[in-house]
Amino acid sequence: MSSKHALSLITFDIDDTLYASTDFARTARDNALKAMIAAGLDFPFKDAVAELDEVVAEFTSNDEHHFDRLLERIPAKARNGFNPAILVAIGVAAYHDTIHESFRPYEDGVEAFKKLHSMGYSLGVITQGRTVKQAEKVIRLRILPYIHKRAIFFSDQVGISKSSPKFYHKAREIFGADPKHCMHVGDRPDRDIDPANSAGWLTVLNRRSGRYHERPGATPPAHVIQNFWDFVELIEKNYEPK
Repeated sequence: MSSKHALSLITFDIDDTLYASTDFARTARDNALKAMIAAGLDFPFKDAVAELDEVVAEFTSNDEHHFDRLLERIPAKARNGFNPAILVAIGVAAYHDTIHESFRPYEDGVEAFKKLHSMGYSLGVITQGRTVKQAEKVIRLRILPYIHKRAIFFSDQVGISKSSPKFYHKAREIFGADPKHCMHVGDRPDRDIDPANSAGWLTVLNRRSGRYHERPGATPPAHVIQNFWDFVELIEKNYEPK
């Protein structure tokens, strides 16, 4: 009889778990502001960065009107007579150009998905944010071929925030698994570790990138990893597919 714990489902957070979203977002926003200033926006780059950071903090990263709000908050004369819609479009275009040119998954993450899928594990994603935006990331991360069709959970579709244990209860009910045979991997104690623990899942804290993993949670994860080679080794040693 095997001494390994059986897993019916392993889910992964996306942002700052499968790619360095914090660093990427910084680069994309900076490129957008530089493009707007090059086109004629008369406002110091450093001040624009600070103002845009405030906008993102106030309205969250999922807001669709960051650049519109930025232009509303700086002096109108800084637009140099430009229609604000044009400046916003310039910023959005530069942001999207950065996505097309620079969006990169962690290569060991992609390889881990391939490996775990070949071992017979059912894999999925659990992510917070706008459905279309997060779904695009799943495609760009090159992990879709290894994900179970019933194991893709977006907070907007589920109608529950990832910070609530109800999200994880709902996910495992939809998939049809016992919580003690479910595992979630993420970088945020507040949205990944604590609520999944509360729902009876096994949890893994990814301490690779971002800033949230440094904040203490209310409950400890079952495991801590720094990269996905560590994760594959952990799974091979302690678990088996159910």
